[in-house]
Amino acid sequence: MSEAPNPAADDIATNSRLRVTVRNVAALNLGYFGIEFAVAVAIGSVSLFADSVDFLEDGAINLLILAGLGFSAARRAKLGMLLAVIILVPGLATLWTAWQNFADVRVPAAVPLSLTGLGALAVNSVCAWLLAPFRAGGGSLTKAAFLSARNDVAANIAIVFAGLLTAGTASRWPDLIVGLGIAALNAGAAIEIYQAARDEHVSAKP
Repeated sequence: MSEAPNPAADDIATNSRLRVTVRNVAALNLGYFGIEFAVAVAIGSVSLFADSVDFLEDGAINLLILAGLGFSAARRAKLGMLLAVIILVPGLATLWTAWQNFADVRVPAAVPLSLTGLGALAVNSVCAWLLAPFRAGGGSLTKAAFLSARNDVAANIAIVFAGLLTAGTASRWPDLIVGLGIAALNAGAAIEIYQAARDEHVSAKP
């Protein structure tokens, strides 16, 4: 019995399954961005704001990946380096929002915080599952998409717990701390993606 082909091992420029996957992941991210951003503004949540901007960034990343699938290895590596920089944007936006909220005495509503975090967890889990088969074979581009989705799963779990702690303590600090943690996760992912892109660029040199 022959072994089933691994889609991640196929030529990235002709892998139709990867194209469909990246397109679907982009749509999921952009769709949930609108939902989470609206809730974040309504309840004054730093962590949901950070995560909603992250959904927007992930959607943009996957659209860029879709555009770059036909690029040469060297051009994909350069795009990977650009994506590493883009991933830092939500972290910077979160730091600014957190700074603005330090003087705000308003405590975000715990139930919408946790429920929205659960919804985000479901979306990002699906995205990570869809991208997992391609994370090793697509170079820095698919590594960027997978790491973003994987880190978002961890962030969403933290948001759910922040909601529970907010309900128990009536404090804004759990939300602020999780928001800053999401910024740190994005910074770590950016470093990993930049390193992968740099290695890919070196390998692509004749």
